[in-house]
Amino acid sequence: MGKREFYDEQAAAGRLGVPVAAWHWAAGSGLVPPADAGPGQWSRSAVDGADAEGVRAALRGPMAAGQAADRLTEALGQPLPRCRPRVTAAAVGHLVKAGLLVWLGGEAACPDVHPDQLAALARRRDLPALLDRHVPFGPDQAALRLGVRRVDFDQVVRLGWISPAGSVMIDYKSHGGLTRVPLYSGVDLALLPVLRPGVDWEALRTVPAGRRSPLAGLAPVAPGRDVVLLAEVARIARVGRAAVVNWRRRHADFPAPVGGTDIHPEFDRSAVATWLLDHDKIEIPSQIPPAMLLLGGGEGATRLRLDGPLLLLADDAQDEDQDEDQLTGWTTEDDADTLAKLTAGEFGASLRRLAVPGAAPLAVPGEVRLIDLFRNGSGGGGLKVTLAWPAALRGAASDSQAGGVERHGLAYAGSGEACPCKRHACGGVVPVSWCAERGASVEPVLEWHPGGGIRCAHLARSRSGAAASVPSGV
Repeated sequence: MGKREFYDEQAAAGRLGVPVAAWHWAAGSGLVPPADAGPGQWSRSAVDGADAEGVRAALRGPMAAGQAADRLTEALGQPLPRCRPRVTAAAVGHLVKAGLLVWLGGEAACPDVHPDQLAALARRRDLPALLDRHVPFGPDQAALRLGVRRVDFDQVVRLGWISPAGSVMIDYKSHGGLTRVPLYSGVDLALLPVLRPGVDWEALRTVPAGRRSPLAGLAPVAPGRDVVLLAEVARIARVGRAAVVNWRRRHADFPAPVGGTDIHPEFDRSAVATWLLDHDKIEIPSQIPPAMLLLGGGEGATRLRLDGPLLLLADDAQDEDQDEDQLTGWTTEDDADTLAKLTAGEFGASLRRLAVPGAAPLAVPGEVRLIDLFRNGSGGGGLKVTLAWPAALRGAASDSQAGGVERHGLAYAGSGEACPCKRHACGGVVPVSWCAERGASVEPVLEWHPGGGIRCAHLARSRSGAAASVPSGV
């Protein structure tokens, strides 16, 4: 019997004495040469030239699709951002089909993947866009992605505003057996509010449960008649009608009219959307608004922006020795260098104002440090940075242009008199060397705390257990 000259994945793994999953990973990650004897086939010389120990060592333990889905869900932010459903095990299968992950075994629909490759994918700043591009949504998830009730999404489908991008057969067993379920593109869902500017999407997203859908009274789009006038194209692109007229005159590839008159031409909505995207006149909406930072350190203040921010606040802001807040986001190389310089000193930088979606403006008077910097080598561009600071220093940001922790002066009240000072959101007060009532004749009666004052919890304990040392009402 002659020598075997060609090997598929299973035969190649057997010849090297490694698990098939290890060969899958080696082939997908470039650890062994690409198939050189046809699709999924390697020559004898290619297999014999592979480092069996290196292939075996590189595998680690494959990660099941369900666990991988949970990791990707965590990467999107905790709690999940608005209009973002959880990642499912089936979504991991779609990411494998897209070439973003390597199949290491298990069912093709819910495959095992490499934990290191999954971790690299989870760190990508464009993860939400990748999920929209490659993972279709069933009706329930599509409603979550759009931020509306399922009944409202069913109306969107009835109106002809979105069409399925595919379908899947699901066995519901006792609930009807095999059923074909439509699947919808995440990109189409993200673009719906852009392409339908006449709909009050914010109002639609806040309709209480049990109420009739506001879309129920609308007439569906006639087949082949989803058209827009120049004025609506302008609304979609957020420009004036004159700008659209100019685009039509200057660009030969601008969609041709499909109806209307010379004065009021009509254009196919989908063709207009494609043209606007191709020419960067509109973009697929970002999932997470950027964080804006006003940092102090050195001379003056520096304004920076972090895209895709994730703010994690410690549970116990009073524990000065243990808990830290962390802020992670994406920035440019120049801004990352600026952050590194500002936070390099012994006492770090001060965060005069931090505006993050979903949180009230924060400020930190010092000890802000850059603790991690990750360069995305797998696409998406930019640098991922993580800032940290002691949670006990966190306070509410002042409304002033200079920012900083909100503080107020402590009026020195005698025993038994009510303290006239106002409580601020940060819970902090700070002693002053002068007040309008007594000038500078009374020394401060409170210690200076690193956070710029005494927090609410400390004040409550002072009132109950230390009234003799702290004036009444403070």
